[in-house]
Amino acid sequence: MATDPTLRLSDAVATGFARRGLHYGWAVAGVTFLTMLVTAGAVGAPGVLILPLQKEFGWDTATIGSALAVRLVLFGLMGPFAAALMNRYGPRRIVLLALGLIAGGLLASLGMTQVWQLVLLWGVVVGIGTGLTALVLGATVATRWFSRSRGLVVGLLTASSATGQLVVLPLLAALTEALGWRAALLVICGLLLAAGLGVVALMRDRPEDLGLAPYGETRPTVAPATPGSGATGPSAHGALSALRDAAGTRVFWVLFATFFICGASTNGLIQTHFIPLCADYGIGPVQGASVLAAMGVFDFIGTVASGWLSDRYDNRWLLFWYYGLRGLSLMFLPFSDFSFVGLSLFAVFYGLDWIATVPPTVRLTAARFGRERANLVFGWVFAGHQLGAATIAYGAGLSRTELATYLPAFFAAGALCLAAAGLILTLGRPAPQGVPAATPARA
Repeated sequence: MATDPTLRLSDAVATGFARRGLHYGWAVAGVTFLTMLVTAGAVGAPGVLILPLQKEFGWDTATIGSALAVRLVLFGLMGPFAAALMNRYGPRRIVLLALGLIAGGLLASLGMTQVWQLVLLWGVVVGIGTGLTALVLGATVATRWFSRSRGLVVGLLTASSATGQLVVLPLLAALTEALGWRAALLVICGLLLAAGLGVVALMRDRPEDLGLAPYGETRPTVAPATPGSGATGPSAHGALSALRDAAGTRVFWVLFATFFICGASTNGLIQTHFIPLCADYGIGPVQGASVLAAMGVFDFIGTVASGWLSDRYDNRWLLFWYYGLRGLSLMFLPFSDFSFVGLSLFAVFYGLDWIATVPPTVRLTAARFGRERANLVFGWVFAGHQLGAATIAYGAGLSRTELATYLPAFFAAGALCLAAAGLILTLGRPAPQGVPAATPARA
């Protein structure tokens, strides 16, 4: 390892950070932020490209939605296995593998002409690749590198997906309109390459790789010596073992169900179908993507604030308010007349709440299932999120095809959010290690 030039670079950066009173964990968090930002652009890109694909190939919304549903299912189902792979082989290797898969799938899709190719490349290949860098990556980095400010870091890394929309989607919409959807995909591939170079240069698997303790602790933790059992065992065994143990608890199923609803009301509905919905009301793709970008601005603020709040207050009540307000905003949208003022209000109100649910859900998972298994169990909870997203991605497309309107899907998603708000309060008040939930939690 002493001859590894990237390790020497990491040592130099760590030394420079230490001179300024900073921890190297922030460098790892930074490159993770970039990776999750770029892959979020790859996840959200199909929402911009639905209309161009319809125009070029004549595929209807339900057909395209079925391919996107496959992507969303795999994006979620890969979560627990991604966590197990990261525990065994380290995040650095798995992230590089994921970025290669995503770029390969997108490049191969430049020549597609058949629906099965869309399903294979955008559904299966991109679904697996993005699933390997889903929210479990942020949870893994936060729990390994940070003891202090862990909720804040989860909030920042989760917000990177919102920033991905802010930076990438309007650019993709403009490129698609001016140069075609293939040019837009080439831009994503360039961004994936940049993220990969950052991972090679700066990402390390654990603080002890550099002789450091996690941020907020004074002594380096001891890394698992061998990949023999438990969280560090074989990938499938570790993931399935975590599911078997977690599935015997009511807490897991409540978190799974509420995160199913979270996915249905975000990725599956708004991220996938908002731009085509706007087109039904005479709003062009660039303008629709700009509204999504505005949501991204407010979601960045809301998710970071949610991370800060989740370190300090009862996470159940945070989730109650997040789900309840999101449900109301979705029910309001059909009555906004899709005017500038109405869409602006929706962008602010919904945007603040887009993925603010993640930090409290991660903290509840860690409090109940422990630090070492938190990313594995959260991976399965996140699988529920993407199953919900896939269900409504297809269902909303079917509604548009059969009923010529998306509105039933929006009302259904709003009602489900209100149900989730009530369901989360059925959990008992968490008190890990005897610490009341209203105080800064220790996971």
